[in-house]
Amino acid sequence: MKKTGIFYGSTTGTTAGIARRIARVLGVSNDDIHDVAVTAPSVLGEYELDIIGSSTWNNGDVQPDFYDFLDGAQALDLRGHRIAIFGCGDESMSDSFNSAIGDIYKKLRDTGAVFVGEFNADGYDFDDSAAEINGHIVGLMLDEVNHADLTDSRIAAWVKTLKA
Repeated sequence: MKKTGIFYGSTTGTTAGIARRIARVLGVSNDDIHDVAVTAPSVLGEYELDIIGSSTWNNGDVQPDFYDFLDGAQALDLRGHRIAIFGCGDESMSDSFNSAIGDIYKKLRDTGAVFVGEFNADGYDFDDSAAEINGHIVGLMLDEVNHADLTDSRIAAWVKTLKA
């Protein structure tokens, strides 16, 4: 089993770019970065750590390519695996900021995987997010629209938690 795989859905290219930035920080090969639009969910099983990223669309939805991927992934047995989630959102959508993170978490929580990479959302100003579960943000929240200047430092801090 390979160490780390990164899986993303991206319509405008922002989330794809973030996936590559995370890969650089972790030293993950381009061969281990996967677009969910053209990747079978079973590929998640090839890795010890699955890093999964989506932007948030409309009223808190995952990026459209994720629907079939997550439906297939729900059936997997990922015991012994770790999952970390990241999302790209726009803080001005304050009632659903980065909610795709929470949707991915909810879809995959019964796979047996252990979730890692909780995030401290200090510095953001939003009213609600499905990414907040039981008082914790269950993944890395990024905002390339309003806080692009913080992205690199947030990625660096988050990646350190994944290595622990």
